[in-house]
Amino acid sequence: MARSGSRPSYQEAARELLRTSVLDAVRDLLTERDWSKITLGDVATRAGVSRQTLYNEFGSRTGLSQAYALRLADDLVDHVAAAIAANVGDARAAIRDGIANFLIDAAGDPLVRSLVAGEVKLDLLRLITLDAGPLLEHAGERLAAAFQHSWVAASAAESEVLAHAMVRLAMSYIPTPPTPDRDTPAELSLLLGPYVEAILAARAPS
Repeated sequence: MARSGSRPSYQEAARELLRTSVLDAVRDLLTERDWSKITLGDVATRAGVSRQTLYNEFGSRTGLSQAYALRLADDLVDHVAAAIAANVGDARAAIRDGIANFLIDAAGDPLVRSLVAGEVKLDLLRLITLDAGPLLEHAGERLAAAFQHSWVAASAAESEVLAHAMVRLAMSYIPTPPTPDRDTPAELSLLLGPYVEAILAARAPS
């Protein structure tokens, strides 16, 4: 399904279904063995597609791993967007709930679990650390749109500041999860919530 909210064409819907099936297959395989032991043939077989289809869509093994990392970032955006819709007028609750649900889901991801355990390979680690630029940009643009086109109604500039800060902070907890004594979602809501509240206050009638 197109994430922009517009109705997708048949070709777009088919491509989205293909990517979802393939990335779900990668996730399933990661629960069974290390990424280094998973071949593109394994992924194609599990997803029920040909290797050529896999190559046509993702280009290479690196392209496939990049797509998997991008889906983690998309999960963050989807959780925050859902929390915005569920907490109309309450910026702190929206940020807290969105971040909390993302961290819960991320903690259960097999790639993230391997990363935290120190088992993940450098090429995958770089995708969400040193080479995370495309991931951060992609998620930042999507999240900025969520802040613009919701009850927050932030300007493009305000949305960009807020979205990119939130994405960078939230994704930084993937390789270094918060300790049990820290309530990270609550802390981030205390940090970022006042910025949204200032946007709302400036727009309110005097």
